[in-house]
Formats: sequence, C-alpha cells, structure tokens
Amino acid sequence: MLLRQFASFVGVGLVAMLVHYGFLIGLVEGRFLAAVPATLVGYVAGGLVSYALNRRHTFASGRPHEEALWRFAVVAGVGFCLTYVAMHIFVDRFAFPYLPSQVVTTGLVTFWSFSAHKLWTFGLGRRHTA
Repeated sequence: MLLRQFASFVGVGLVAMLVHYGFLIGLVEGRFLAAVPATLVGYVAGGLVSYALNRRHTFASGRPHEEALWRFAVVAGVGFCLTYVAMHIFVDRFAFPYLPSQVVTTGLVTFWSFSAHKLWTFGLGRRHTA
C-alpha cells in the first residue's frame, strides 16, 4: 500500500512539476522574474494541481475539503519555505544554474511533502467512494 501510494504521489508530482517548471522556465527565460521568485510562483501553481490530484488519486481521502485544504496549505507552506531556502542557497549564494538547483530542491521537498500529507493532511479521514 505504501509503495503504491508513493508511486501515485510521484506520478501526481510529475504533473505538478510540469506546471511548476513551466512557470519557472517561462518566467526566467522571458525575463519576467529572477529564478527564486519564479520558482515560488511555479510552486504555488503546481501545488494547486497537487492538492486536487493527491486528494483524489493518491490518498483517496474522505477528509472534508474544509479540513484537508488548510492542512495541505500548512504542509505546502513549509515546502514553500524549504524551496525558497534551498533555491536561495543554490542560486543566489553559490550561483549554481537554476534548473539543476530546482531538480535537487524538488527531490528534497518531495520526501517532506509525501510524509506530511500521508500522515497529517489526508491521513485518518474517511475514504470517499466517488
């Protein structure tokens, strides 16, 4: 069950990552934003996709939206801060290229997010059947 959930989480994460990276690359290459603020915009956009798909497909949570959404926001907020700190260190402090830095950051934040969402955001809620 845990392996299936993690595989589903990674699949959903790939979809959310495409949205995140799409914003990141578009904003940086279009010269609208620097890498760190652009990745935070992408993180929020990908997070919206992630909530909808993880609630339904990964965790099959029956926890009411009123409860799951604020929990998701707290976990995503921590992930947002982790993303900011990691990208700031990699890109602003060490001048590493933004895309490889984002790949490493994504890996770090993925494990935090999966654990927190499984145990707290969507855990212990009634399973929905719809």
